[in-house]
Amino acid sequence: MHKGFLCIVLHAHLPYIRHPEYDYFLEENWLYEAITESYIPLLDLFDRLVNDGIDFRLTLSISPTLIEMLNDNLLRERCIKYIDRLMELTEKEAYRTRRDINFRPVVDMYYKRFRRIRHLFEDVYKRNLISVFKAFQDEGKLEILASAATHAFLPNLSMYPKAVKAQIRTGSKYYQKNFNKNPEGMWLPECGYAPGFDYYIKESGMRFFFLDTHGIVYGTPLPRYGVYAPVSCPSTVVAFGRDVESSRQVWSSVCGYPGDFDYRDFYRDVGFDLDLDYIKPYINPDGIRTYTGLKYYRITGKTDNKEPYVIKRARNKAAEHAGNFIFNRELQINFLSDVFKAKKVKLKPIITATYDTELFGHWWFEGVDWLDFLLRGICTGRRNFRTITPPEYLSSQTFQIKNNSQIYKELQICHPSLSSWGHKGYNEVWLNESNDYVYRHLFKATERMIYLAEKFSNAKGVLRRALNQAAREILLSQHSDWTFIIRSKPAMEYAKKRFEEHMNRFNILYQKIISDNISERWLAQLEDKDGIFRDINYKVYR
Repeated sequence: MHKGFLCIVLHAHLPYIRHPEYDYFLEENWLYEAITESYIPLLDLFDRLVNDGIDFRLTLSISPTLIEMLNDNLLRERCIKYIDRLMELTEKEAYRTRRDINFRPVVDMYYKRFRRIRHLFEDVYKRNLISVFKAFQDEGKLEILASAATHAFLPNLSMYPKAVKAQIRTGSKYYQKNFNKNPEGMWLPECGYAPGFDYYIKESGMRFFFLDTHGIVYGTPLPRYGVYAPVSCPSTVVAFGRDVESSRQVWSSVCGYPGDFDYRDFYRDVGFDLDLDYIKPYINPDGIRTYTGLKYYRITGKTDNKEPYVIKRARNKAAEHAGNFIFNRELQINFLSDVFKAKKVKLKPIITATYDTELFGHWWFEGVDWLDFLLRGICTGRRNFRTITPPEYLSSQTFQIKNNSQIYKELQICHPSLSSWGHKGYNEVWLNESNDYVYRHLFKATERMIYLAEKFSNAKGVLRRALNQAAREILLSQHSDWTFIIRSKPAMEYAKKRFEEHMNRFNILYQKIISDNISERWLAQLEDKDGIFRDINYKVYR
């Protein structure tokens, strides 16, 4: 009999980046890197686990913008070309390192890896990763969450409830379209919560979401069980709180597993190490050095004198760290179970561990191996806990009916507090002196979009298309990524440009709609360029 549960939550997201007007666009590589280094390796892992009879449960959020890109035929084709370039580069590297006993095994590993990834993507998955994720959900191994339409940081839009609802409703409808079912739970972008959001989630038919730790423990009244049991919000929607300890062990590059000296060094890449003439065909065509994905060194320590990467040592360390994680969770579950019994609580404790999906494979190369060892170790050993999804956990609870709503009898009642999982835990990352200028534009555009939706209550033809495009532009301008990148500096100019372009297009659309001067040819060009959410309905802002 298990004493408790582990809920592992992975959040997959990338900003909507698609530039058909260019043969090569640097920021599109973010998608191809994530596909080849994280998403396909994870799907391959899930396949192996199922084939080996390993019973596991994971919860996965895939943002609508990422789904849109993964479903895009142009980006799929470009991803194949990206993988082909990697295979070509590893072939050249195999010859260059043919007498190097340190690097040749690593090059061989990369070549086999890229060949398998291409085979899976092209021949097995038929380039349709969303359908594969859906299949694992249908098998009961994954619980896929909905998320806000364009990953907006919602607390900074909270003074406009219609804008927050538009993000949530559009994301929910897009989930239904891709997974043929209503979503049960939601991932709030950046875990960004403000009081009242639970009502918006309930309006969209979902019954749970996730909060950072302090969103729960600073709630009112103080939750009796902390983050080790979900809380029932005033709306009756349930919130699961992130566990600090299990998250830090995996997340932190300083005190967590990914910083181990035997693991691959992410930042030491052949794109920066090798002669420019040799590497130029595999980096930016303008000659700007970029990451290629081929990295031959281990972290080693706080030194520039990195030592060669040793595959076996890194894999053994991943197995060791998976065992350590299991050991710590068993201690945690034993302690929590005793506390719950002392309080005569019928609930079993649940540890909610949340991570960015791209951590596994991309940032932490051995992360997928670690997850493999972890899930096998939990399933095959005599553990005091097992993995579980939120719906499974909630289905074990009993209900009472109050005010025509189902209330979980044993859950703690709580008004969660404003919170996020960003630096310092609140809104500073997305609202500070480097990026605060964007909000006066966002707020004005939001007011105008609401006005348009109210003024044109039943538009048809070109007018309706223009209104729908205006809704797309404002959603795209609300990406949390733009304000995050502006603050963090790398790719800052690109983020600024994208935000300004969407604001400019929206304002032009607004003027043309108001003046009844819409050029159908110009509108068609916009629809092609920013064609996300093809079936969007501008009335979501009413």
